[in-house]
Order: sequence, then structure tokens, then C-alpha cells
Amino acid sequence: MRLFQHGQRSLFGEILDWMLTPLLLLVPVSIGMTWLVAQGIANRPFDRTLQFNAQTLARLVSYQDGLMQFRLPQAASEFLRADDTDHVYYQVLGADGQLLGGDADLPKALDEADNPGDVVLRDDTMRGQTVRVAATWVTFNGVDGAPLRVQIQVAETREKQRVLAAEIIKGVLLPQFAILPLAILLIWLALVRGIKPLSELEDRIRERRPDDLSPLDDSQVPVEVAPLVMSVNGLLTKLKETLATQKRFLADAAHQLKTPLAGLRMQADLALRDGANEDELKQSLKHIGRSSIRATHTVNQLLSLARAEGGIGALAPMPCDLARLAIEVVREAVPRALDRRIDLGYDGVQPGVPGAQLQGHPTLLKELVRNLLDNAIAYTPSSADQPGVITVRVLADPFGKVLLLQVEDNGAGIAGPDRELIFEPFYRVLGNEADGSGLGLPIVREIAARHDAQVSLEDAHPGRQPPGARFTVRFELERSR
Repeated sequence: MRLFQHGQRSLFGEILDWMLTPLLLLVPVSIGMTWLVAQGIANRPFDRTLQFNAQTLARLVSYQDGLMQFRLPQAASEFLRADDTDHVYYQVLGADGQLLGGDADLPKALDEADNPGDVVLRDDTMRGQTVRVAATWVTFNGVDGAPLRVQIQVAETREKQRVLAAEIIKGVLLPQFAILPLAILLIWLALVRGIKPLSELEDRIRERRPDDLSPLDDSQVPVEVAPLVMSVNGLLTKLKETLATQKRFLADAAHQLKTPLAGLRMQADLALRDGANEDELKQSLKHIGRSSIRATHTVNQLLSLARAEGGIGALAPMPCDLARLAIEVVREAVPRALDRRIDLGYDGVQPGVPGAQLQGHPTLLKELVRNLLDNAIAYTPSSADQPGVITVRVLADPFGKVLLLQVEDNGAGIAGPDRELIFEPFYRVLGNEADGSGLGLPIVREIAARHDAQVSLEDAHPGRQPPGARFTVRFELERSR
């Protein structure tokens, strides 16, 4: 039952419906119970009067010399009849059913009292009218010693009871009908006061500036609304982090693209200068090609970092075979490794081996392996006397629910102070002339974090020179998404 219908669900209307509907349904129940109680209250004094009259008439019955007699004084007879509202009837029947006095057409009592002197009350009909009857019995010993039972009944119509019951009902229900509108009004006001904090919270949100993403104050809201405010605060925090990531991405992109674009413009100016010969034009075009490749690589790295930081939530995780993904990336990198005379190989479990599968995003996992491998190729020197060696390894521990990805090289390694800094965007180790954007390892860390994995760095060959570097990504299979 909905008392307040709205086009859209209203919390105020819902609560008001659930509060007022039971209240209004209880009104007829209250009327019925009041009527029953009023009937009982109205009958009680008249029942006591009927019982008294029946017992009084019983004392007027006597038995002497084998003769049953009933003598009703004139004053008592007039007292029984002296009522302009109701009619009073009485009846006295002897042991053999003869009428000793009163009205012969008063119905006989069907049930007898358990004990002598007790009075039995019942409702009956007399001359087309409903009457209340009180019956009692008197026992005498006959001449031969046999018990003689005399029945005495007093009946009265119920007009006075109805009038009294109606007065009681009106006295009880009229105040209720007067209080009901007041109760509804008080419920309305209490509900308005109860949801006022929601309106205040709405006003505080509306008054906020578009760039204000600070958490809402949950100290001034009810306990029931606090979880909602906490959820909104969590959403604001995530939105703030997302906007910060986007701003950082734009700033990083502008900063990193500035250098290659400036180089392109400078080389173009050099190529267009007067008097430039063919060799100088070729040299300028060579620099332009290198700058464009660097700009393209930087753009691709920035897009990969943006996808790892914010775009993974739109991708659905799926079963991935890490060994197969690693082998595919190694095959793609073979031409570049051959150009740099680097011995590149794969060592580890084969695709399809139990324990090599995890729930993840294959595109991002391949990007993770590719960046680790590109980083190793870029920073591993190689010569005919000391060739560079890079090994990609996938190790599975199905019992420990752990999957490891390792990329190991025999290069110069990374000193302790730089091991944390290399995972920061655009940080590059000093003294190294390798070409790069400084985004590869931050991308690795971000993708690993999205897969609940940990990235660690250690010397590949401790105690040797050069010590090399070994990057390890540890996946917890039970936690991987």
C-alpha cells in the first residue's frame, strides 16, 4: 500500500508509507477492540444487578407441609418493573415445572449451576427482544426426602447496556480520532527533521567547486549515512588519483616530446640552410630519422604507461600462459639482439606446463616482458671479446602457488642507491649513454602492481665483475587477477 506515489523513488515517501500505513490499518482494529471492551464494561454492572435480583427472589421461595410457595411483596414487584428504558421479567418454576410466579413465556435455562446458590448468566430472546438472563436454583428436601429443585430466573432487555457501551466507545474513540491527525503531523515533522542531514549534505556537495576533490566531513552526518559518505570519499580519492595521473601523463608527455621535436626542428633548419652540401643533407636526414624514432618510441612508452596506470580496469582478466607470452616476446626481440651481437635465449618451463598459467591481461603481460627485455638489451654491452648474454626465464612452483619471471644479463649491473630510483618515471642512471626514455621500468612496476606481483632487482653474478642484473617478477597465483 503506497500512500505517496512519486515518479521516482523517494526515501521520504517510502518511510512515510511504512509508518502511516500500519497506523491507519490499526484504526479499525482499535475500533473493534474498543467495542468489545466497552461491551464487557457495560455488561458488568447490569450483570451484578441481575445476579442480586435472582438471589433475592430465591430467598422468597419456601417449602412447608409439602407445599412449595413463592411470595413476592408488592414493593419488590414494583421495584422490578420500575424502569422506563428496559423491561424486566422474572420466572419461578417448581420442581415439577409448575409456574410459581412471574412470566410463563421466559425460556427455561438449559445449563444448571454447579453449586447451589450460584448464578448462571446467558443471552436469550424474550418477546422478540434480546435479553440478558440470570438463573439460579434452590433445593429443598421433599416429604419422602427426595430433593426438590426450584428454578428462579430474572431477565432484562439490553437497551441501557447498549447506551452505556456507545457512551464508552465515543468517550474512547473520539479522542483517538482527534489525536490521529496530530500523530500524522508529528510523524511528518519528525521525518523531515530526521532526513535534514541528507539535505545539508546535498547542499554541501552542491556548493563545492568543480576542482574540490577533498573528502567530505563525515562527523556531522548520522551513523546510517556515514557508510555512504565514506564510499563517496573513496570515489573522490580514486578520482583525484586518476586526475593526478592524467596531469602527470600530460606533463611527462610534453616534457619528453619536447627534446626530440626540438632536435627535428633543428636538423630541419640545418638541412634548409643555404650552401648545405649533399653529405650535410644526408647527415641531417639521419639525425631527423633518429629523432623521429625516439619520439615514436617515447609516445609508445607513454601510451603503455597510461594504459598500465588507468586503462586496465576496463579489461577483463583471462587465463594467460606466461611461458608462451615470454617466448613470443623473445622471438620478437631476436633481430634487435642480433644487431647488437647479444646472445638472447629463453630458459624455463615450457608452455602448457601446470603452474605456468595465471589470471591476467595478456597484452599488458607481454608489455611487461618486452620492457624488461628492451631495458636489458639497451644496457648490456657486447663485443667480440666479451659478448653480452641475456636470458629470459619462467619458473613455476605449482605447490607453493608461485610463478616467477626473470630477465637476467651480464652487464654492468645497477648500484644500490639507484635500485629504487630506476622505477621512477624518466630516471636514468648517470654515466650511461644508452638511448631510452626512462619509462620502461616504471611501466614494468605498474603492470606488476596491477597483477598483485612484486618486482625485485639483484646481481645476476654476485662477486664477479661485471655483476650483471637480474629482474624478478613474483606472481602469487592465488591472488592474481
